[in-house]
Amino acid sequence: MITTFEQIFALLKSRPKKRLVAAYANDSHTIGAVSMAIDGGIVDATLVGDEATIKKVCHEEDIDFSKFNIIQESDETKAANKAVEFVSKGEGDLLMKGLCSTDKYMRAILNKEFGLLPPKGILSHVSLMKCNSFYKMLIFGDIAVIPAPDLNQKVAICNYLINTARALGIEKPKVAIIAATEQMSSGMQACVDAAIISKMGDRNQIKGAYVDGPMAIDVAIDKEAAEIKKVSGVVAADADCLLFPNIEAGNVFYKTIGKFTNSQLAAIVTGAKAPCVLSSRGDTTETKLNSIALAALMAK
Repeated sequence: MITTFEQIFALLKSRPKKRLVAAYANDSHTIGAVSMAIDGGIVDATLVGDEATIKKVCHEEDIDFSKFNIIQESDETKAANKAVEFVSKGEGDLLMKGLCSTDKYMRAILNKEFGLLPPKGILSHVSLMKCNSFYKMLIFGDIAVIPAPDLNQKVAICNYLINTARALGIEKPKVAIIAATEQMSSGMQACVDAAIISKMGDRNQIKGAYVDGPMAIDVAIDKEAAEIKKVSGVVAADADCLLFPNIEAGNVFYKTIGKFTNSQLAAIVTGAKAPCVLSSRGDTTETKLNSIALAALMAK
């Protein structure tokens, strides 16, 4: 079982390199992260963006621009579309967001002509975290794509979390369906959905995982809290995956962890034909590099 980002990088080095395509890659964080991924032997990379700007950033950051395949496109929207089209045509294994806005990036992914959404597909966002105060990695979602997931979308998110956990070598992941309380409150939709998804797990309608909820987040990850609240079961205090009830809860968790703890993070969009790196514009180069590694791990 993988428990650190360093182990992910080591595993990727033993595999064939993936082909990364970055959309509107004009910023130093994107270029720096992709450069490190190339130097680490995990990807080859195409940067779609303004060539003069990319070379200027490379000069300022002391990066050899010849390591990239640079495709000239100075328009933000056209660059996003061109990058997606590259991946859609099989000329790339994973996509990465550069300086383009998230809405333009997502619109390109959803483009009906050359986008990456399969028929009847559901796009979602999966994050991976290694916090020094917690003994293993945590996988969670959705923090960035689906604002208020309905039951069917939550089931899809649950399966994406399970798939990610299995890629990390967790044979049967433990998924906690998060709510404000572990009590079954029929007046709280998050609790109702959690109970249904938990029962679906019991009946093997969600396969390959232990699924339990509703759970408050302290019960999901802390042994003392679970014991005090008398919550037992396989998942309690030992969750691998956290399924948040809405984007507000997940996004606040992600950014709070990122800013107030010494945690390593990664973030990708799943459910597309290829993994798509989608980190926040405020994320560090390290987080973008970790996200590339996660996407490469998930890529076919």
